[in-house]
Amino acid sequence: MNICILGAGALGCAIGGALAEAGADVTLVNRSPAHVAAINAHGLRLVTPDGERAVAVRAATSCAGLGVADVVVVLVKSFDTRSAMEGARSIVGPDTVVLSLQNGLGHEDILAEVVGRERVLAGKTYVGGVMLGPGRILSGVTGKRTVIGELDGAATPRVQAIAAAFNRAGLATEVSDNILGTMWDKLLINVATGALSGITGLVYGELYAIPALRETALAAVAEAMAVARASGVRLSMAEPIEAWDCASAGLPFAFKTSMLQSLEKGSITEIDFINGAVVRAGARVGVPTPVNAALVACIQGIERRIKE
Repeated sequence: MNICILGAGALGCAIGGALAEAGADVTLVNRSPAHVAAINAHGLRLVTPDGERAVAVRAATSCAGLGVADVVVVLVKSFDTRSAMEGARSIVGPDTVVLSLQNGLGHEDILAEVVGRERVLAGKTYVGGVMLGPGRILSGVTGKRTVIGELDGAATPRVQAIAAAFNRAGLATEVSDNILGTMWDKLLINVATGALSGITGLVYGELYAIPALRETALAAVAEAMAVARASGVRLSMAEPIEAWDCASAGLPFAFKTSMLQSLEKGSITEIDFINGAVVRAGARVGVPTPVNAALVACIQGIERRIKE
């Protein structure tokens, strides 16, 4: 299977590295010349609990000249989805499948506008990765679940084949007939801690020690759950506390959310595709979302300050 990882940062490299080790024909696409050069020169270095090893895998700064892929796994930042997919048109052939494993909601609609809805699969992954330097990442694959599915819930041969390739690579992957529910489940976890961590600047251990922040998180998740239910989405979680508890499960005291990491780097965040997605969906179904709207406003204010 010829797989292109579009947006091969830490997470994309963790997934792509595992697939390449298992024999898949993988190309990692990342805009950083230093990152790409290090991978091509020395292999992708994966740091795991079992030690450090190098994986031979191709890397490129763009899709130019790569040839058609069987599967394009999209892992770029939410706000780069359209431009990245536009730049990857040359690797999309008649039978190419485009799989989004990004955080938040709304990417599938953007991808469908570029390549056609019939090509698009959705998914969520709990695999983790931390960039340690050019061509070197901390990889968290073992025991981390990935769920993928057709937008209409059908168990097609193509989605089964992708799941099989992922499972051969040690990426515990299942096919869902309720991928929209799966996406909302992951969104609830992001809603619980992402914005609050970004606003306060607190790592997980500090965040979870403040009762007022816990109550704010639960209120934000409760709004999101009400929106999902009003939208006809089947959730696996029954109470907001489940998302709050799940968000921190197995993570160290010093863990930082991706939203906090983005702000610390002076970058804009994916707030519009997380809490912002809840606000937009709430407006469509007539469910008020004042807590999520306030969190979006605060993050946007911080982004504005960073830009100035």
